[in-house]
Amino acid sequence: MKLELNSNSFTAGANIPKKFTCDAEDHSPELHWSSPPAGTKSFALIADDPDAPVGTWVHWVVFNLPAETRNLPEAVTKAGSLPGGAQQGQNDFGKIGYGGPCPPPGKAHRYFFKLYALDTTLSLKTAATKADLEKAMKRHILAQAKLMGKYGRGHYMRFN
Repeated sequence: MKLELNSNSFTAGANIPKKFTCDAEDHSPELHWSSPPAGTKSFALIADDPDAPVGTWVHWVVFNLPAETRNLPEAVTKAGSLPGGAQQGQNDFGKIGYGGPCPPPGKAHRYFFKLYALDTTLSLKTAATKADLEKAMKRHILAQAKLMGKYGRGHYMRFN
């Protein structure tokens, strides 16, 4: 059974609307997913930008989403604790919760939302980083799904 991740906020491979970026409301997009494999105890989510000039930039870390969860609504609160026991970690802006696309001017960047179905709940503190989450998830991933959107802020002028 394949885990699938989709959004009503943007289409896979398409541009992420401005309201989900630092150029507007900076709300998290709505995400929804298919039923996970048997044995799933929780979900984790990482959103990051591998095209950032400083290396992969982390925009969102969420873990311990209950196994019965099938979506995250638009504009998730930026609190450390979420309903049902889920928690949000620290992004690379140094904040808890979602921090939207905020690339420098130039070519559009790719933003990957990666969902993991896990066979356990994780013993991590709020403010855990992507590295903390990846270490804790090791050998516990039953399935994963990915959704990519793009966002850019204009292009540099070129002179020939």
